[in-house]
Amino acid sequence: MTEIPEDHPRYESLLTRHRIEAGVDAGITSRQGLIAQGRGEAFDYLLGERTIESADAAERAAAAQLLLAERPVLSVNGNVAALCPGELVELADVVDAALEVNLFNRTDERMEAIAAHLREHGATEVKGLTADGRIPGLSHERAKVDADGIGAADVVLVPLEDGDRAEALAAMGKIELVVDLNPMSRSAQAADIPIIDNIIRAVPNVTRHARKLRGAPREELDAIVAEFDASAALDDAERAIRNGTTQE
Repeated sequence: MTEIPEDHPRYESLLTRHRIEAGVDAGITSRQGLIAQGRGEAFDYLLGERTIESADAAERAAAAQLLLAERPVLSVNGNVAALCPGELVELADVVDAALEVNLFNRTDERMEAIAAHLREHGATEVKGLTADGRIPGLSHERAKVDADGIGAADVVLVPLEDGDRAEALAAMGKIELVVDLNPMSRSAQAADIPIIDNIIRAVPNVTRHARKLRGAPREELDAIVAEFDASAALDDAERAIRNGTTQE
């Protein structure tokens, strides 16, 4: 990988691109993931490549919701595995959540590669390979889930999500925490808590909030979730993006 100086003005963006490229080379990320990364990067550029205030509020609400959950699951796809594997493992540990691999372009080789990659970053158990359950209403490979993982989950973190699966999970009654840089996407619109932020910032931010809130009374966590306004957060992110298109 080309060495990127840390004082480069696009350091984080360039580093992220290289992680996706490396993920493709390692068989973790699909080539389609390169396109998805570019689309997200465009939205992040308009957001100023920063966590806006409403996104931080969403990340705090997501942390509270994960701590309230009885069976939380963090869903992992190829891009997520390439971009923040260690950060996801850390979040799972803090909120006592399971990790489950779920792919649109699913092959046994990719599933095993991602599971091994997560284990290399500290995961002790990775779900998704058993695939003894299904999400109703989906005809593609993302319908395959572990019955004791996403199938039984009450709260699911679905970063960089396909809109149809997000809608299907919502129809199942799952509480969804979606990380998506496009506030107008079906995934963000279907989410109980939409986090309009870059995944490489969002996951550490949720973990930071979860560490602070761990041990808080249930009433306090409930209040944080209840006070979060998903529609207002989406509107705020859309305004920020629109403002980004008008900046000189």
